[in-house]
Amino acid sequence: MTNPLKDPDQRIVLFQSLFSDTIPHNKALGLKVVAVRRGFASMRLEWRDELVGNPETGVLAGGPLTAMLDGCCGMSVATMLKEPKPFATLDLRIDYARPATPGKAVIAEAECYRITSSVAFTRAFAHHGDAADPIAAAAGTFMLGTKGKATRPQMIGAEKLIGGDGGKA
Repeated sequence: MTNPLKDPDQRIVLFQSLFSDTIPHNKALGLKVVAVRRGFASMRLEWRDELVGNPETGVLAGGPLTAMLDGCCGMSVATMLKEPKPFATLDLRIDYARPATPGKAVIAEAECYRITSSVAFTRAFAHHGDAADPIAAAAGTFMLGTKGKATRPQMIGAEKLIGGDGGKA
């Protein structure tokens, strides 16, 4: 029997449930999972009036973009876990390169490029469809194995999430 999570569409449905639909802030923002594979995650944030930081310009506030980049980086970390382990954002640096264009959706793409026994390292970009023209760039570190009760997405390892296929499906 083949693992249904080798199907990229089924992985998106699972991660949407774990990282957007069950995390209240992500759900309120309406974050949509675009893609997920081992070491990589992508989310989309639609432009909405209530997310605008300055009504005179129509530019999205920094808070929703920060939350999306943090969530997307965390999702990329989850894909790298070999066994269930809680984790939490340790540090997140965001450099805003330019304002988001009013009325346009923003896409985040995150990569977990290194993971040790206690820390995961990520980088991400937010853009309107061209990562070479970023709205913001992020670098984050996540502490692995934190004490306390873990949330559902933190407790699922990559083998279960993406079927142990190395993200190549």
